[in-house]
Order: sequence, then C-alpha cells, then structure tokens
Amino acid sequence: MAAPPLLSLQAIALTLGGKPLLESADLAVAPGERVCLVGRNGSGKSTLLKIAAGEVEADGGTRFLQPGASLRYLPQEPDLSRFATTLDYVAQGLGPIDDPHVAEALLLELGLTGEENPRQLSGGEGRRAALARALAPEPDILLLDEPTNHLDLPAILWLEERLAALRSAIVVISHDRRFLENLTRSTVWLDRGRTRHLSRGFKEFEAWRDRELEEEEKQQHKLDRKIVEEEHWLRHGVTGRRKRNQRRLAGLAELRVARRRHVGAQGDVKLEASEAQLSGALVVEARGIAKAFGERVIVENFWARVMRGDRLGLVGANGAGKTTLVKLLTGALAPDSGSVKLGAALAMATLDQSRASLDPQTTLKDALTGGGSDFVEINGERKHVVGYMRDFLFAPEQARTPIGKLSGGERGRLLLARALALPSNLLVLDEPTNDLDLETLDMLEDMLAEYPGTLIVVSHDRDFLDRIATSVLMSEGSGRWVEYAGGYSDMLAQRGEGVQARSVAAPRAEERAKPAPKPRPAAKARLSFAEQHALATLPARMEELRAKKEKLQKLIDDPSLYARDPAKFSEATKLFAKMEAELAAAEESWLELEIKREEIGG
Repeated sequence: MAAPPLLSLQAIALTLGGKPLLESADLAVAPGERVCLVGRNGSGKSTLLKIAAGEVEADGGTRFLQPGASLRYLPQEPDLSRFATTLDYVAQGLGPIDDPHVAEALLLELGLTGEENPRQLSGGEGRRAALARALAPEPDILLLDEPTNHLDLPAILWLEERLAALRSAIVVISHDRRFLENLTRSTVWLDRGRTRHLSRGFKEFEAWRDRELEEEEKQQHKLDRKIVEEEHWLRHGVTGRRKRNQRRLAGLAELRVARRRHVGAQGDVKLEASEAQLSGALVVEARGIAKAFGERVIVENFWARVMRGDRLGLVGANGAGKTTLVKLLTGALAPDSGSVKLGAALAMATLDQSRASLDPQTTLKDALTGGGSDFVEINGERKHVVGYMRDFLFAPEQARTPIGKLSGGERGRLLLARALALPSNLLVLDEPTNDLDLETLDMLEDMLAEYPGTLIVVSHDRDFLDRIATSVLMSEGSGRWVEYAGGYSDMLAQRGEGVQARSVAAPRAEERAKPAPKPRPAAKARLSFAEQHALATLPARMEELRAKKEKLQKLIDDPSLYARDPAKFSEATKLFAKMEAELAAAEESWLELEIKREEIGG
C-alpha cells in the first residue's frame, strides 16, 4: 500500500491580470519522492510552487500538508536584505531541534564564510546562501525553483550529489536537462493551466509529451470533422421529428463550445541566424599565448586552432578565466606574450548573458531595431519588428514594454533575437541556456546544428555541450587549458573526472565550541555601478586606442618622416608611447574587473 502524500494540491485555480493562469492543477508529493515540474515559460510553474509552499493563496482548490511535516522552499529570487550576515539568514530557517553547525558547514562547502553582507552579494552568492538555508534543516519536503541558476558547474555537481543523498521528498523546476535526468523519478507537466502526470523521471518526459500532443491533435481533428458533419445535417438533413432534432442541435452547440474553449499548445520559437559570407578555413590560431593579472596566471603557453565549422565549448569553475580566454581568442584582448591570428572575412556576433548591454528603460521594439525603425534585417531581407517578435514568442502588445519588466526567460529570448539578427559566421555565446525553457533550448540546439559558421560557447549546461560541442576546452588550473574531442561526456571519459567542486573545510568541533568566532576573510563585494559601467565601456575604449596606435605606427614607419619633419616624428613617437601606456592600463583594468565578475558569479 502506497504511503499517503505529505503534500497535496487538488484542482488549484488562479487568475492573474484577468487571465486564468491555473485552471485545474494537481500535485501530490509522497515521502522520498523526486518530482520535476516542467512547462513553458509563463505557464505558471513558479506560481504553483509558491502555492505548494503556502506563500500564495489560490482562488480555488485545496492544499493539504501533513501535520508535523517540515517544508522548505527555494524561491527563484531569494530576498536576503533583512539580515546582517549570510549565516543569520541561513540560521533563521532552522527549526528548534536543527543543528546550527550544519548551516555553518553548508555555507563553507558552498564557498561562503557566513560573514558576508547580504546586500553586497552577487546573484551566485545569494543562490548559494539560499541553498544552504533550504538544505540545512533536511526537511521532509524540498521545493526548489531553478536551483542551478547562477551556479557554476562545480556547484551544480555538488548540489546534484547532495540532493541525491537526502531522504527529503523533492519537487524541482529546472532548465538543466542533465540535472533533472539524474535526480527525478516522476514528472508533472503544467500545460495551459492543467497538470498531467508521468510516473517516470524527466528522461522519459519529452517522448511522452510529444505522444500526448499528437493524440490531442488527433482528437481535435476528429472534433472538427464531427462539427462539419453535424453542420451538414443542420443544413440538409433536418426532419420533422422535433425531439430528436432538438437533442442533435444541443449536441452540435456543445461541440462548438468545446472547440471554442480549446486552447492549443504554445508555438515554438523560430530561430534563424542571419548569415554572413563564409569565413576563411582558419578562424582562429593561438600560438603560445599567455595572460596574467599580477601574480595570477589566467592563460599560460596556450596553443590552439579553431577551424571553420568547429563548435568549441569552454568549461571551468567561476574565476577560471573562461571569458578572458574567449576575449583573447576573438582579438578583444591582447595577450601578454604569444600571438593570435584571426582568419579572413570574420563577422562575429556575441551573446552576453550578463545582460550588461540591456538598458531596463529601453523598449523591446527599440532593443531589437536599435531605435528609430520598425524593421529588422535578416539575411538581407527587411522584416517588420512585430513579426520578428512573434518568432520569439513575444506578443505584439509587448513592443513598447520596457526591458526591465520582462521575465528572465523573456530577456533570454530577447538576447537571442538580438544576437541572431546580426550577420555572422562566428557566434560567441556566453551561457546561452540561462532562463530558457526546454522547448526553446531544443530550437536553439537545432538552429546551431544547421548554422554554417563557427561557434565558441561558454556553458555550465552538460547536456547542451554534449549536443552541440565538437570539442571542449577544460581549465586545469594555473593557466593551463586542455582541449578534449567531443562534448562534455566525452571530456569526462577522457579526463576521468569533471570540474572539481569548490569546498572549504568545515571547522573542527573544538573550534566551533570556542566562544570567539574564528577569523574569516572579508566578504566579496558585488560590482559597483562604476565598475559595471567600466566593464561595459572599456572594450570600446581599447579598440579606439588600438586604432590610434596603428595609425601612429604607420606614420612612424614612414622612412622619410624624420628627415622631412623631425618635430612631427618626435610628437608622433611620444603620442605612440602614451597610447601604448593607456592601452596597457585599460587592458589591465578590464581584466581585473572581468576576473572579479567571474569570481562572484556575474
């Protein structure tokens, strides 16, 4: 006999903004069960999880939690602002019989000290603190909304192992396929306000979902045919038998109502990259390049060749220098030594998932067109911006919506739309899977498979790398990078291990017993507004300085200049030295800020 559920939601209904979000949603969680809650962006997954957590009250339906059962909820955007330190925040989530030392140990394992100021945390640090708060009590039920957001690969692997070892029942929302496949044993699909249940894990879900949608389409086709037959009878076959006619007319009315009320499945994103002419066969050649910041070596004696059509993935912990290496390979940053040769006819488009380039006040329409136009150009053809928005599942009425009011998934689709509109034969993607639903990820992977150019991608998504990468560059530490053929799983097989999880040794029992706290390093601060502005503007400044240097170099290289105008030669030489010093200073500043951004998780 099956154990009764610890948590049960039945016939949950909720209307937001005048539109039904949930119409008849059910969820039952038994002891030790591992459930993934899946659905398109905007389908109401997070709202249903909040109702399960007791944080939102439904308009209809019932919620039941077993008396005495403990429950912890990890929100998508945790709020730590009311607490003095991260340890205070985590400790406040403990029950009266929970061990406070477990909270300290979890924070240390997650790379935090407990003394950080919550108002100065990066997104990744806030997520780690929220995970420690949810996990420390080892509750009967864990509700996790996008737990891998803002985490690097070591932290994702650590979390996966930790959750697998817990006895808690778990309900999880995530866009990370591999995480869901490894963790879950049953699936709840939230679709058009209603839930459907599969008693198997996420690995079986997508094939089952496709069968369900195919069967639904068949049933709708049968309904349409039945309505046509009945309407034909109404026009040509009405007889004198009044009662039979009335019953049949009532049946036709019911069929029409059923057809009118049917809401079809949401369409797919139509991804198409704007293609430039083919690049040369050689795209990038790095010959013994090195880059260091002070005593910290980011890249050391690195050799590589990227050929046209390659799909190169970069993996490593936060702070390993992935973004710095991409900047070196694409010519945005000069190496300290060695050389980088870029191939002929390169046209590069970049997707920067830090979203630093998105002004929250800019409207969706202006973000796509650049402002002052109603059209975007895709592969040489002008397309109205509303039509292009529809390709990425934006409604026409969202054209004037400020970017700051878009959801995380919508901003992710916007970044894709902007990057793919640029003519390119080299795509550079930084965490392209962030906040995208699984269906959109499928479309992105299909588009990249057909893309005729070259791809360089930074990602923590193992499944995504397995599907698109032809080789993986792995950070081995101390500036050493090694390329492995194939995707992430191939790298794992060749290397024997993945990215190592960051861990800080927990204090010993006798140290915890001391009244005075053990000295801890100062908390890392997030990037200030000035630092964010510098990080966004320095690349353009560096390009400007390089252009000025090249112009001065050509002038100085003129053998007749000194004889013709010694004063001008002297002035040009001094100005060249000044430009060289300014460029070096700008590169060092950019590198310092980029490393800081990587270390604090964005």
